[in-house]
Amino acid sequence: MSSHRSAHEGAGTTTSARPLHHHGAEDGTRYVRAMVRLTAMIGGPFFLLTVVLHPARDGHDIAAGAQWYAFTHSMEAISLLIQATCLAGVLALVMNRFGPRGLTTLYTALAGTMLWFGLIVFDGGHNPVTAKYAPDLVHTSKDIDIEGGIIVLAANIVFPLGYVLLALLLNRYGQRLTGLLLGFGGVVYAIGGTASLFGFGPHSMITSVIEIAGAAPYALGYVLLGRTFGRARQLST
Repeated sequence: MSSHRSAHEGAGTTTSARPLHHHGAEDGTRYVRAMVRLTAMIGGPFFLLTVVLHPARDGHDIAAGAQWYAFTHSMEAISLLIQATCLAGVLALVMNRFGPRGLTTLYTALAGTMLWFGLIVFDGGHNPVTAKYAPDLVHTSKDIDIEGGIIVLAANIVFPLGYVLLALLLNRYGQRLTGLLLGFGGVVYAIGGTASLFGFGPHSMITSVIEIAGAAPYALGYVLLGRTFGRARQLST
């Protein structure tokens, strides 16, 4: 009788433990989905706002408004960190669903976002100092050294590449519009941020136009990304 009762109690303990573990996993996934949704809704539009508010890029204007230049770049860097958090959450949600190629794509987009974060931090700290002592050098090829060149080159390769790969991945899973907005926006913004800036010079307004033209769809793409991965049923496989 005693051994029968013990076996029965042990079985009951095991049965009750499974739902607790299951509900704990569900709660964790729900929190990650909520985090992805929130960071996407904040990171995308906040990024667009900082791009729109970007001050003039020539050295004399930067020297005259150094604090505002540093502030807008600090805010843009924060928005990129929020986006990186969103991508990390997406990675956590699909870790057991996507194959190695899909995970590599997400890691590339995450690395590109962090590299662009580094570029923005470098830009916001370096250029106001240069503008104070040598304003004519700001945003010209004469002001690029090896250390800064490494950051700029790496960011301009990995950032657009990561979002193009992410666009292809999302298209494969039925999220064509989201992928198109992120891929197109990421590439156009990157072109405006560096190639256009050095091509047309810091006095040209073309850089701002191209950056905003890329940042707008990119920001909307993040909002849609958050909606996709923020719900229980995420992607059609």
